[in-house]
Formats: sequence, structure tokens, C-alpha cells
Amino acid sequence: MFKLLAYLLSTGTATNTEPDPQLPTGVIGLPMIGSMPCIGPTCSQCKNVCPTDAIEINETASATKIELDLGSCIGCAMCTRGCPEGSIVNDNRLRTARTDRNDLVVMSGDASPLRKLGKDNRIFRKSISVRVVSTGCSACDLELSACSNPVFDLERFGIHVVASPRFADVLLVTGPVPKAMHAPLKSCFEAMAEPRIVMAVGTCAISGGVHKNGYAEANGVTPILPVDIFVPGCPPHPWSIVDGLKLAMSGADR
Repeated sequence: MFKLLAYLLSTGTATNTEPDPQLPTGVIGLPMIGSMPCIGPTCSQCKNVCPTDAIEINETASATKIELDLGSCIGCAMCTRGCPEGSIVNDNRLRTARTDRNDLVVMSGDASPLRKLGKDNRIFRKSISVRVVSTGCSACDLELSACSNPVFDLERFGIHVVASPRFADVLLVTGPVPKAMHAPLKSCFEAMAEPRIVMAVGTCAISGGVHKNGYAEANGVTPILPVDIFVPGCPPHPWSIVDGLKLAMSGADR
């Protein structure tokens, strides 16, 4: 027993005192539009290599605009590696949660949007209860599980995972939501008391990702339920998931 206690004391504190604002240098995150101008449709290397059609290149009278849908991006980094001009670069920021699906579609010259939850959620500022529904995405589930380990320690922020939707404030959905999960997901949502928040975690839950427009009708949560918070990534980093949940508690921030 004393040896175990001595070992635990020698390891120190594993928990990060504050959420990391960004990924370490060299770690691949989501892409972002860089400062270098795009060659235009004559190149289209980024668009051609994107496996989920998350990139569009629009030619205007004054300039070439890149349109990047982070809600469809799986973070494969093929666009950042393939862009010859550096018009699309790696984004190491972790505060990626947004409250409007349209805010995940960014264009050249766009400013970072203000994140504001549409409903009055002051009741959640002290603590929040979360019911998780996985519809087929093990990667996001693993990152969500990591949120509760000693490094991230989800519960210190007042965030608690519950077993029943009847006790939940937030319905957190992972996976592409295939047709077989449409009815169970609706039932889970209807069992929750008002006010309730729906949170789509991961590219699959936001848009279906690589599964979209298939025979299983796996096009994410939006066609089934009204979504209040979107956390992009495939999978999102644990701090990005915590960021989304803290956004549900605070209501608005940048």
C-alpha cells in the first residue's frame, strides 16, 4: 500500500489545469484557408483530392474564393499537402464548436463567427447532464471516453454523463445516424425534458461524412433533429468536445 501511495505521489498531477487552446506544432488538425491567394479552377488540386467534396473553388470578377465545409471535412490533410500555393493550411486551433451549421462553411476572407446559442440556457451554467447516443462512430466514441480520463477530467467542469435521456440536458450524438437509428434517436430526444440541447459531435454526425447520400440514409443528425451545437472533426479532439459542452453551458463566447 505504501509503495502504491509513493508511486502515485511521484507521478504528480496528470490533469491539464486549463484546456489547451491549440494542438502542438506538427499535429494535424482541421484545414483552414491561408493567406496565400488561390491559383483558381485551373489548379483545383485540393478539390480533386477531397474524399468528401468539402471544397469548392469559385471564380469571381475580383478574386478566386475557396469555400471549405468543415462539417464535411474528415481531416485527412490531403488538401493541405496537395495545395501548391499554401492557400489551404493546417489549423491547430481546438475551439471549433459552432452553433450554426452555416458557420462551418468558411470562405476566403471570412472572419471567425460569434458563437451564440439561440435558446436561453442560463439554467445550465453551473452543471449539465449529457446523454450520449452512438449511431456507429467508434472513433468519436473513443475521444469522448478520453474526455473522462485524468488528463481532461470532464466532470470538473460540471459536465456529467447520464444513462437515461429523462435526466439529460444535452443529447450528444456521434456517428452518421443511419436509417435504423432514426426512430431510436427521436425517441431519445422526445424523452428529454425542456429545455434540451442537441449536439452533433464529429463529421459523421454533422453531415454523414464519407457515408452521406448512401442507401442507409446516413446523413447526420440534422435531417432528424434540430441541432444546437456542431463539433467538427473526424474525430474531434477531446478538448474540442469539451469546448462544445462548455458552449452549451455558457451560451455565448468566441
